[in-house]
Amino acid sequence: MKLRPTRDAKRAAAETPRNVSRETWLPPAEEAWQEPTTADTPIGAEAERAVRILHNAKGQQLRRPPRQRVFTIANQKGGVGKTTTAVNVAAALALQGLKTLVIDLDPQGNASTALGIEHRPGTPSSYEVLIGEITLESALQQSPYSERLYCVPATIDLAGAEIELVSMVAREGRLRNALATLKEYDFDYVFIDCPPSLGLLTINALVAAPEVLIPIQCEYYALEGVGQLLRNIDMVKAHLNPLLDVTTVVLTMYDGRTKLADQVAEDVRSHFGDKVLRTVIPRSVKVSEAPGYGMTILEYDPGSRGAMSYLDASREIAERAHGPARAQ
Repeated sequence: MKLRPTRDAKRAAAETPRNVSRETWLPPAEEAWQEPTTADTPIGAEAERAVRILHNAKGQQLRRPPRQRVFTIANQKGGVGKTTTAVNVAAALALQGLKTLVIDLDPQGNASTALGIEHRPGTPSSYEVLIGEITLESALQQSPYSERLYCVPATIDLAGAEIELVSMVAREGRLRNALATLKEYDFDYVFIDCPPSLGLLTINALVAAPEVLIPIQCEYYALEGVGQLLRNIDMVKAHLNPLLDVTTVVLTMYDGRTKLADQVAEDVRSHFGDKVLRTVIPRSVKVSEAPGYGMTILEYDPGSRGAMSYLDASREIAERAHGPARAQ
């Protein structure tokens, strides 16, 4: 005998929704749709890392040093990372809550470019400061990337400053005298970016600062010029600035794939000891690209190895101001 559905069964079937296509099927409430995370792609992962690094850096505010620290960043060999180190360490310190100034003493004006600072001919610059036409305060510009980051730019006029300084009184101490008028700005750190030479511009920087930071490229030729630089530093210390000392050495353009880089790093550490930062700056295309866009590496690609290395280096420099780790 064939069974027929009862009236109640027919009513229940009518109330039951029919199957629909996969495109219109709605999941149960407990399986609500979740947006895919940005880390599903390499670009997304890099963006997520960059946001995390910037967030952590802004959250970890560094302690102010007991006194203003003034660094001359010097090495007469070109291409070792003086300007790159100056602007990126300064930007990293500013990002972590410290008020920082970069004085560009290189006529090429690369530090000014990297910080997004105007430095066309006619712009008030370090040249006018050195020859006494304006005060250092008049040449100050705030970087568009941070309210705590300032720069005194360099223009091409600076190329002739050494000839003009020769006949001036107290020519070696003109930058030091200019810096002494800047107390009201209360900068925590001042970095003086020097040209790749040992002329009067570099001498002015060495006289103005009690601390020297030497970037050393992890290649053989970079070591050759350090000896002459140290002899010049000793001469300035003996005759013009008794407080001058090499307190910090940074290894730059480190390529871990080569034995030479390890060899150079070992030689530098054996000679300078604790003055060498534990952090090494790797060779990085991103770090080289950033100035072309008028940015520091922290603005251009905060998730890159170069940005993380400069953040670590800045923290290490700041920590040395408070404890026995600081080299004397």
